Amino acid sequence: MAKIDITKTELVWPGKYNEDGTLEEVPRVSLPFQVIETVNESRATREAKKGGVQGTLFDIYEGKEGDTFESGWRNKLIWGDNLLVMGSLLEKFTGKVDVIYIDPPFFTGVNQVATVFLGEGSTGFEKATSMTEEVAYRNAWRDGVPSFMTWIRDRLTLMRDLLHPSGMIFIRFDQYWSHSVKLIADEVFGRDSFQNEITVKRIFKNVTGQGRVSIPLATDSLFLYFRTNEARFANTLVPREETRPGFWRHMDDSSGVRPTASEFR
Repeated sequence: MAKIDITKTELVWPGKYNEDGTLEEVPRVSLPFQVIETVNESRATREAKKGGVQGTLFDIYEGKEGDTFESGWRNKLIWGDNLLVMGSLLEKFTGKVDVIYIDPPFFTGVNQVATVFLGEGSTGFEKATSMTEEVAYRNAWRDGVPSFMTWIRDRLTLMRDLLHPSGMIFIRFDQYWSHSVKLIADEVFGRDSFQNEITVKRIFKNVTGQGRVSIPLATDSLFLYFRTNEARFANTLVPREETRPGFWRHMDDSSGVRPTASEFR
């Protein structure tokens, strides 16, 4: 393998660089969308179609979407591998997306199989996974950590290209691998583009046995990145004329008044 000149601090894993030392390119495949179902049709339109010849997935797509949200993209739900979907969106939406929220599958190594119960006393049965689900949840990281790192980097890269210069992205991940995801996001978006980490508490554990004091046993992180310094974030704080019982004051509040556990439980 060729020598890689290290000029910056970054997370490196097998498969990130080619044998000649160049960075592995992110796949950018553009495929046509196939319309599976339209749910905003009138009843008359649906009834008229029943008398016609049954079409196939390959002859009902007309490709009439325009270049704007209003011209064919409003309320559109796209199903498929998001890497291929984003690659297909690049032609019309590069630099046009305002906000992205991504909640990717966590790197748990657990097969995502659903057990369905029908009626009372049912022992339940396991839903067999489709080919797409098999790839998405079981085999996506068959090579372990390197596969996971590549999976995240490729998708964040395409999301960066889709974002408008004033756009922003929220990346959600759990406590086990969020530190690695942040390093990759720092590289893709730029460390200076990182704005904040929002902690989401999921599970609490009583540490006193008295039912009063609990600590977050598990948390998720929401990483907020701006695409460029043109992005702006509105002030989400709501001014209040007075605090209500159970409302925590700022740490620098000198009143010394602090609600008891019974007031905010």
